[in-house]
Amino acid sequence: MHYVYLIYSESNPEQVYTGYTTDLKQRFQAHNSIGSTHTSKYKPWKLQAYFAFCNKKSALDFESYLKSGSGRAFAKKHLWVEHKESTSS
Repeated sequence: MHYVYLIYSESNPEQVYTGYTTDLKQRFQAHNSIGSTHTSKYKPWKLQAYFAFCNKKSALDFESYLKSGSGRAFAKKHLWVEHKESTSS
């Protein structure tokens, strides 16, 4: 399987990350260890959502979309809703 996932920093909730992997469990553990230089400074991370795809191209296309301007707007409105509501309380 191919996964696109969204995570956010518990220590700095405004820090969010969208990524792609074929091993979600291992990749999530890497984000919360020293295995990922970009995200390790904002650990611990929480998983917000993930999407499973049967083929790599579909997953990478969806990841690219979520990282585009309209994709970020879509994610903010539909995918980050619970995260934003829990951090505003």
